[in-house]
Amino acid sequence: MHDYPMTRRPWLIAFCIALGGLIASAQQSTPRTPRDEGFTDTPMQPGGKWHVHDPARPKPPIVTPGAGPGAAPSDAVVLFDGRDLSQWAHRDAKGAMSNSTWAVRDGYFETGKGSLHTRAAFGDVQLHVEWSAPSVVAGHSQDRGNSGVFLMGLYEIQVLDSFNNPTYSDGQAAAMYGQWPPLANVARKPGEWQTYDIVFEAPRFENGTLVKPAFQTVFWNGVVVHNRQEAIGATVYRNVAKYAPHAAELPLMIQDHANPVRFRNIWIRRLGTYEAPAKK
Repeated sequence: MHDYPMTRRPWLIAFCIALGGLIASAQQSTPRTPRDEGFTDTPMQPGGKWHVHDPARPKPPIVTPGAGPGAAPSDAVVLFDGRDLSQWAHRDAKGAMSNSTWAVRDGYFETGKGSLHTRAAFGDVQLHVEWSAPSVVAGHSQDRGNSGVFLMGLYEIQVLDSFNNPTYSDGQAAAMYGQWPPLANVARKPGEWQTYDIVFEAPRFENGTLVKPAFQTVFWNGVVVHNRQEAIGATVYRNVAKYAPHAAELPLMIQDHANPVRFRNIWIRRLGTYEAPAKK
C-alpha cells in the first residue's frame, strides 16, 4: 500500500477543514448551563446575605484602566492634567477660596506661596501623585525639596528630597509625618520624577467620638512603604498627633514651602464598598 503525502489527498484536506468548522460551530453554539451563572444551593457567606457563588450578588462596576503606567482609570477625578489648576484653590482662614497663584509650565506645576486645596472634598480614596524635588541641591535635612500631601487636609504624607539627605526618620520622604517613618527609603535622585500611590481610609466619628481611625497604604516608586498603617491622629509639628471630629469628606491639600517642588499627573478615585459602587 502506498503512503501518499497529504498534498496528494485534496479530498482529505477538505474533509479536515469541514470537520474543524463543525466542531468550532458546535462549541460556539453550546448553551450556557445554570452552573455558569452561579449557585443558590451553597452555604451562606458570613453575615447571611449571599450564597457562595450567588448569581444574584451585584456585579462590580466596569472601570477601564489607564493606557499606561500612572495613567488615570476611567472613574478617576483628574486633579491635574498638565494644563491648569482649575481643580485647585487657595483657602483663607475662613475657608473662602481664591484661584491658584502657583506657576504651571511644561506639563507640571510648582509650589508657590500659600498651600493649595482641591475645590472638591474627598473621604476614602486612591490617590496618584507624581513629584520632583529641585535638581539643584541646596540646603539639607528639611530644607531640601520640602512639601507634603495632606489627605483631607489633615493627614500628611511627607514630600522631601531624601536622596543622601539624613533627617529625622518620621520626617523623611513618604513618612506619615511625625508618626511613622516609611518602611524603606526609595528616593530617586534630585530632579527625577517620583510617584506616590496612596490608599487612604478616612476616620469615622459618631456623636463627636472616634469610632474608626484613619489608615494609609502607600507605594513610593512602586515599593510599599506603609501597609495599612493606622494614623495616630491629624498631623501636627513637634507634638503628638490626635484626632478631632471633622466632616466625612474634606479637600486634599498640597503644602507650600520655601524651596519649590514640582507636581504632575495627579488623579484620585473615591472608594466604594462591596456591592456599593463609589459615588461619582
